[in-house]
Amino acid sequence: MTSAELLARLKTSLDPDGVITDPEVLPSYERDMMPLAPYGTPLAVVLPRTTEQVQAVVRACAQHGVPIVPRGAGSGLSGAANAIDGCVVLVTTRMNAILEIDPDNRLAVVEPGVINLDLRGAVEKHGLFYPPDPSSYDWCTIGGNVATNAGGLCCVKYGVTTDSVIGLRVVLADGEVLDTGRRTVKGVAGYDLTKLFIGSEGTLGVITRATLALRPLPQAPGTLAAAFDSTAAAGAAVSRVVREGIVPSLMEIMDATAIAAVEAHLKTEVGAGSGSAALLICQSDAGGDAARRELAAVERICQDAGATLAHTTFDLAEGALLLTARRAVLTALETYGAWLTDDVCVPRTKITDLIAGCERISAEVGLRVAVVGHAGDGNMHPTIVYDPTSADEFARAQRAFDDILDLGLRLGGTITGEHGVGKIKREWLAREIGPVGLRVHRAVKAALDPGDLFNPGSMFAPGDDKIIDAPEQD
Repeated sequence: MTSAELLARLKTSLDPDGVITDPEVLPSYERDMMPLAPYGTPLAVVLPRTTEQVQAVVRACAQHGVPIVPRGAGSGLSGAANAIDGCVVLVTTRMNAILEIDPDNRLAVVEPGVINLDLRGAVEKHGLFYPPDPSSYDWCTIGGNVATNAGGLCCVKYGVTTDSVIGLRVVLADGEVLDTGRRTVKGVAGYDLTKLFIGSEGTLGVITRATLALRPLPQAPGTLAAAFDSTAAAGAAVSRVVREGIVPSLMEIMDATAIAAVEAHLKTEVGAGSGSAALLICQSDAGGDAARRELAAVERICQDAGATLAHTTFDLAEGALLLTARRAVLTALETYGAWLTDDVCVPRTKITDLIAGCERISAEVGLRVAVVGHAGDGNMHPTIVYDPTSADEFARAQRAFDDILDLGLRLGGTITGEHGVGKIKREWLAREIGPVGLRVHRAVKAALDPGDLFNPGSMFAPGDDKIIDAPEQD
């Protein structure tokens, strides 16, 4: 069957404007936000509105032997939603209904195209809270968050996306619909298929509905900022906070390069004073005396660790300003060039070693590397700045990206804490999980998608047995 026949079939299954083939429009759907990941030109982009339309697309593509790449808003940072030549990109942004908010059972049922921030606003009206908060929460979608198991700033207390998902509706490779999970608080019937699809990056099926667990709306946060003249001192403070069992709702770290960039961008000191080697920003949403006790304990720990400044505020505007400094890092770095952000997670006791290693890598490649991340869970985002017009600098940025992944593994960490594997870390996944783990992954893929219909070449390439020798732990 020809491409023309497939396109004709798709057009009969979707809305009149639900199939895009305009060569001037297709490039806007070819890739996500990761510049290193390969991408191709799709045959078409489809925008279904219902599960039934997704089924029709899947069945048509399967019959014609044309691969499908599921995509949300395109905010990803791993190339997981990147097109391959001749594929159909299935975009779920038009499936954007909040189908149900059940305050009594503290859950919501949503379609995959719902914007994260819109869901947060909707459930807040019921005194409820949806915790996952990726940095792109004002435009990323729930479906993309689920497919990549996205994290965010509040993971230290509330976990990542999987901790808030209790059920899914998924269209499988044969076009059938699978409902997983439950609406109850507890449930252990059968395999946990919900968790299997979370983080699968569109390689096993197309998510068309999610049942999400909600929490009571937290109290307005108090905020602490602590500056240190060494990353070792900041790392010691983080380790002690964890050891003493304190769980703030947010605990972020910025290194000297990130601080300097933000101060130049915002034209102000970020609550720490110029020249600081590291800045910790913590929040507590426990409310009242509990929050004051929690932040007082963190402040005391920071001072004991040698903080040059430790300031706590319960003024919401001041707290928001401090958090703005953290969220502005990538924008600030754009002043110096294009950025390439990495995503490694290390044991919290190794954060200092990671920052020191990134300083060494920065010197070796001759490029600016700023480290910012979630100190509470060890998920760091070293960000490499380079000139996109220079092939030499781009190559050095690629080298730094890989060197940072290698460093993360050598420190006992993982190659991704929240961005996913996608098309950029396939060999690194093989290195991390080893040949047995890779074989099990392939077996699951083959069982659910024997024709390799969904997102072929993402996460791992079938038939690619290249395993990089695993490093010894330092």
